[in-house]
Amino acid sequence: MKKYPSNSPEAMARILVMQMMCDGSFDPEEIEELEHLRAYEILGITRKGFIQVLQAYCADISDEADENGQIRLIDKQRIDDLLETIDEPQKRLQLAALALDIAKSDQEICDAELAVFSRMLKKWHISLDDLAIAFGE
Repeated sequence: MKKYPSNSPEAMARILVMQMMCDGSFDPEEIEELEHLRAYEILGITRKGFIQVLQAYCADISDEADENGQIRLIDKQRIDDLLETIDEPQKRLQLAALALDIAKSDQEICDAELAVFSRMLKKWHISLDDLAIAFGE
């Protein structure tokens, strides 16, 4: 897996990419939601930079395919490894809020999205109440 510096815009973008890819596809609503939420600005990355992170992530998980070509989109160790690249509490809160908003953007949170999001909250010791308090929802 490509290495990015801890707490970098690329490391944060990769976590959102992981959340978006965990169900096996990008929904147009999720892409539109990135723009609507001003995610690039929040992350400190350009749209082109985000796309580069997306491409690198896809290449990385493709390299992890088994002998039959199957890729495990939800892998606990990969999720944990990526989540560990962010250790600043405010960035964790921002990412969790963005991940939730993106997952909800198509009006349905699938099991895969819920699993990754739940792991994020558990690993980072964040509750939905914490998000509500931080962002006034």
